[in-house]
Amino acid sequence: MTLAKNSVFLDLFQDKKNLLKLYKTLHPEDTDATEDTLDIVTIDNVLTDNLYNDLGIMVGNDRLFFIVFCKVFDEQRKLYGMTEQTVKETIRICKDRNILKEYLISREKEVVTIIMSLFDDEQIMKTYWKDMENTLTDKITHDKDREIAERLIKKGKMSLEDIADCVPALSFNELKKIETEVMQLA
Repeated sequence: MTLAKNSVFLDLFQDKKNLLKLYKTLHPEDTDATEDTLDIVTIDNVLTDNLYNDLGIMVGNDRLFFIVFCKVFDEQRKLYGMTEQTVKETIRICKDRNILKEYLISREKEVVTIIMSLFDDEQIMKTYWKDMENTLTDKITHDKDREIAERLIKKGKMSLEDIADCVPALSFNELKKIETEVMQLA
């Protein structure tokens, strides 16, 4: 992930004051926690199909806590798919539940933009791989049709018009070209 697409939560919680507030909200019983005892833990593939939590808090050496936003997001993604509605509903629900409310109110547009850019990147990759798959499938099909046409031409028992009926994916001009190649090799 590029710096321009840095995680919303990493942005929010790189300030250890905010990190400590979050931790104490989640665990008011831990009165020993200080900014110095907290560490930020991040994981790649944030808010994509490979849903990982965006940010964790390591307290001392033994506990790792993940924020609620990702859970709400995952629930909304299941309802609405990878859409802007998912992001906006997640933000609305989190604000209603007082989860990152201050931050989400002050930077809602930025949060939507960052998360939507993650969707866009993922969609671009999915489209690219689908196009590559289709191109490969088309090439394999074309090659097979070409082999059939070559065999039929070599047998010499059918006219090019009849072969065109048997292999409609190949143009008549392409069949003429194949015929010329076959005759040159014979």
